[in-house]
Amino acid sequence: MKYPNFPKDCKSMLCKYLTKEVFDELKDRKTPNGFTLEMAINSGVKNPDSSIGVYAGDKESYEVFDLLFDPIIQEYHGFGKNEKHVSDFDPNKLDIDNPDPKSELILSTRIRVGRNLDGFPLGTIISKEQRDEVEKIVSGTLKSFKGDLQGEYFPLKGMTSAVQEKLIKEHFLFKEGDRFLEAAGLNRDWPEGRGIFHNKKKTFLVWINEEDELRIISMQQGGDIKEVFVRLANAVNELEKDMKFLKSDHLGYITSCPTNLGTAMRASVHIKLPKLSQDKKLFKTVTDKFHLQIRGIHGEHSKSEGGIFDISNRRRLGISEVECVKDLYNGVKELISIERSL
Repeated sequence: MKYPNFPKDCKSMLCKYLTKEVFDELKDRKTPNGFTLEMAINSGVKNPDSSIGVYAGDKESYEVFDLLFDPIIQEYHGFGKNEKHVSDFDPNKLDIDNPDPKSELILSTRIRVGRNLDGFPLGTIISKEQRDEVEKIVSGTLKSFKGDLQGEYFPLKGMTSAVQEKLIKEHFLFKEGDRFLEAAGLNRDWPEGRGIFHNKKKTFLVWINEEDELRIISMQQGGDIKEVFVRLANAVNELEKDMKFLKSDHLGYITSCPTNLGTAMRASVHIKLPKLSQDKKLFKTVTDKFHLQIRGIHGEHSKSEGGIFDISNRRRLGISEVECVKDLYNGVKELISIERSL
């Protein structure tokens, strides 16, 4: 394996931190699951327009390739090598109201967390047999859910076109990953071992074996952020009765992309900000103040439509789940206040 030849205009964190010295130090290392530096950086080498460009293969990747991962984690999360991540998913500590009770500006609220099962490698190098085993474990537990969380599981393999169209229409169906995930090894054996679960009210959703082994999602129309958080916390608690998630004292919940470490939480709203968004500088100043990310209406790498944006928490590591949601709530309150004053 030779040191990659990056283009001069490459701005990814991989280009920034994979110096020749770091490369020489790490190039022959392997995790117990056989994950190598070449596998970790393949996505960023093939896609020099990546923002990060590095994926992990297992929990050990973050220790074995620490010379590369540590500075990326430090820059993205502002989180140092000797710090410990503390989780707090207690809804009783979230003292917030609905920032837009008449739903004039907030169209919908969605909070998700990524999780991976202890005892398995991550999706980048998981074997077909292991992926099928993860699907069996998770779907089995989900099928036993009762009450508000009770629902139905739809495997992607062999899905009828009628079910497919229904799930696409409801924006539930996840597609084969993009070129970034493809190069990271996350699209292998598509669509086997993958599926979608949703409850009857369609306010609780689990994606199995997409980018992470579980994407647990709570969502609904309007801006009742607390209600969405409570449902998610209940679902995660139920799942944890049956399975153990991959985590570490230092990095919290372990995910394949280092941007999701810690809480692995993205709390977001779809919000109409037609006036404020005209003033890009002010818009960015407010979102930066509350550590929020501005995305287009269809998520990452998409544009806004009709002044509608997807606003979510940027910080995930070194702060608790409750704090992630408070970032979103406080920021959204200010955005609404400014939009109404313009």
